[in-house]
Amino acid sequence: PEKSTVTVTVNGVEIEAQPGELLIAAAERHGTYIPRFCYHPRMKPVGMCRMCIVDIDTGRGPALQPACMIQVAADMKVDTKSAATKKAQDGVLEFLLINHPLDCPVCDKGGECPLQDQTFAYGPGETRFVEEKRHWEKPIALSALVHIDRERCIQCDRCTRFADEIAGDRLIEFVGRGSHIEVNTFPDQPFSSYFSGNTVQICPVGALLAQPYRFKARPWDLEQVESTCTQCAVGCRIAVQSSQDRLTRYIGLDSDPVNHGWLCDKGRFSYEAVNSAERLGRPLVKKVDELVDASWADALDAAALGLSDAKTAYGPGAVAVIGGARLPNEDQYAWAKLAKSVLGTDNVDAQLGDGLPAELVLGLPRATIDDACRASAVILLGPDIKEELPVLYLRLRGAALNEGLRIVEVTPRRTGLTPYAAEVVPYLPGEALAAARRLVDGDLAGTLGDSPVVIAGRPSVAEPASSVVAAAAALAGLPGVRFLSALRRGNVHGALDMGLAPGVLPGRVGLDDGRSWFVDAWGAAPEARGLDTDGILRAAADGRIHGLVLLGADPLSDFPDRELARRALDRASFVVAIDCFLTDSVRKADVVLPAATFAERAGTTTNLEGRVTRLSPKVTAPEVAWPDWMIAAELAARLGGDLGFTTLDSVWEEIGRVAPSHAGITRSVLAERRFRDGVVAPLGSVEPGASRAVDASADPMSTPGIIHAEIQGETVLEGETSDSPEGIGRKDGDMSPDSRPEPPLLVWDRAVEAPREFKPDSYALRLVSGRKLYDAGVTVRMSPSLAPLAAEPVLCVNPLDLDRLGVKSGGTIRLRSNRLTTTLTVEADPHQPRGSASLPFNLPGIDTAALIDVDAPANEFAIETP
Repeated sequence: PEKSTVTVTVNGVEIEAQPGELLIAAAERHGTYIPRFCYHPRMKPVGMCRMCIVDIDTGRGPALQPACMIQVAADMKVDTKSAATKKAQDGVLEFLLINHPLDCPVCDKGGECPLQDQTFAYGPGETRFVEEKRHWEKPIALSALVHIDRERCIQCDRCTRFADEIAGDRLIEFVGRGSHIEVNTFPDQPFSSYFSGNTVQICPVGALLAQPYRFKARPWDLEQVESTCTQCAVGCRIAVQSSQDRLTRYIGLDSDPVNHGWLCDKGRFSYEAVNSAERLGRPLVKKVDELVDASWADALDAAALGLSDAKTAYGPGAVAVIGGARLPNEDQYAWAKLAKSVLGTDNVDAQLGDGLPAELVLGLPRATIDDACRASAVILLGPDIKEELPVLYLRLRGAALNEGLRIVEVTPRRTGLTPYAAEVVPYLPGEALAAARRLVDGDLAGTLGDSPVVIAGRPSVAEPASSVVAAAAALAGLPGVRFLSALRRGNVHGALDMGLAPGVLPGRVGLDDGRSWFVDAWGAAPEARGLDTDGILRAAADGRIHGLVLLGADPLSDFPDRELARRALDRASFVVAIDCFLTDSVRKADVVLPAATFAERAGTTTNLEGRVTRLSPKVTAPEVAWPDWMIAAELAARLGGDLGFTTLDSVWEEIGRVAPSHAGITRSVLAERRFRDGVVAPLGSVEPGASRAVDASADPMSTPGIIHAEIQGETVLEGETSDSPEGIGRKDGDMSPDSRPEPPLLVWDRAVEAPREFKPDSYALRLVSGRKLYDAGVTVRMSPSLAPLAAEPVLCVNPLDLDRLGVKSGGTIRLRSNRLTTTLTVEADPHQPRGSASLPFNLPGIDTAALIDVDAPANEFAIETP
């Protein structure tokens, strides 16, 4: 049989490499670093810089060859320290420095520059060139976020290859020849990529510069921790850097199962919002229609009194909690416990009318990002992934181009993935179920293979979730199908896991199945299913919600129906807001409690796969802002309850003890270096509908569903710790809160009501409204570098629908609905299905939410010449 490895000798030492592996990668994996500039492990090799030239003997004598272009071969002998190699390295570096300016003292890359480091380690020490170096204007703005210093560029091709290969935004390219070659944009086309910051990170010199970071700090001034980005639900691993107790930079870490080292620009530069001078730092209490400073004791007393009065006078159902998706898991658990055991209400929802029912998200067979990239086909029934989950877009695009992944889009509008889709199944708003049935029952069904993955989310907030739910139910009948959620909010999946949704309890447990378990654990649990955000706001508008908690939520800007949100906040008797900024919704609160935010608190977060990773604190919260779990604990005490924990570790320990989906995911497991990419919950082979149980005596390598990793040749089990060699999960006799079996994990039964019938108006267009990466949300608004990137809203309409009005693309139309009349720019889009129009949600310049009625099966409007 063919050998599974290849033996190669590097500097006299035999190493084992994989067939087809590049020499530069195999040598590095075994501890021999070969210098390089153009090579990047996540991009195709090009052999441009020649810095990795080494002596290679394949049996015909040694010859200098680039290690980044040569695959290992049996009995290959490599010398990275020979005289010929040394001379070649000297020459490459001498030529690179002919025109490279001596900017090191003022260059942002100084101190972390591969050219600087390799010149010291491998360079000649002096140059024979005395001619004047070239001089160009510097720096030049390639975009609002990225500037270029052309004098420093060494033409390694990393930035242009990333833009083309990885991002698919071929907006920068080499221009000129010889000594005049430079990286530049095309005329009138700035480098307006959502992923431009990655080119700065991978540039081996200081040629590409991040405008928000320029001259802010030097590497030796920075302190760093590893953490996880929470700007969306992908959960990219990052390094958080600070100087003088202020955030200065986020760097993407190469997490193989998640982000491959890449970040979107919103995630990369969102630290500016954390540093904002507009952060809330002190509690506020409303006195005579004005919010005034208060002490924590007074503010908490006022909050407890208002909520207690509402509960006492009208019952637990008169109290509700909206939000929580921005919080770490521990804080979410604390608030779920406060709401569902102390306040006694199940009116809790972390989603703001743009998500899917918790039972669907938690109860369907779940896939990982890697599963989706390796699937027989991916069915995208959701939003524009490029806008809402950008790095997932990079992974799927790469799989489609390089691995042959078949993407089938079921969509009401064109998305960033449409150019890479093998098939597009368009539909009009309100008709997602019919489109899904066409896919399941039609000719395309046979092309989906035996392991399709459905990426399910809300393609438009202008139609109810029931439309997507019914379509998901149809697709759930495909053989071998699994699902990957496309919910966008940072830790919304952690919020659902921790019980911040109606009808569920922590650990992916249904309210009915888990009530007795949590009554034993907490002392109380809700008696009946509560309301989601739509229902809460409707009840508040009708005067039936008397105590409302906004947990980092801003319904006035973030809920799809502006009119309903306004009426709800105006009618709610008592409102408590826990937030970081004074948003429009927070200004209507009776008590405002300032919260610590990202990089100011420890904890864990959960991404769309169910992957639990760590969050690390790096800077101090402003003034006296508190972590949310601490606010919940103090408020519970004033309400006559006791959450039972006084430290963050004790919160996570309780989660592991009572939440079935999180058994075995201990703090010590997450702290181990080998699990830096996190662990997917639940550990082990637990399927939905089963109780949590792990056989510690079973062979872990034969247990399906358990993730394995190979660390320095040793196979380890994710979830196994050095002090618990027997396995993972709870051991017999350690079933808490009592000795009974845990409640089973949720299963979505696919029994859904058919969407309401919709009678379209033949003279109107149906609205499709999705999110853009840069919007009018608080993160973008409070980040000076990102705020200008929020584009003016444009209505996209099929050209045939415009023809009847005689309006050309780029012209102005009047939009008229039963709620709003306004004028805006229109753009012809042949990919927009006839009879519909696409208008982004929550952009500056137009109040799209003022158009939307969440009670309607689809929202319509007319367009006319102004």
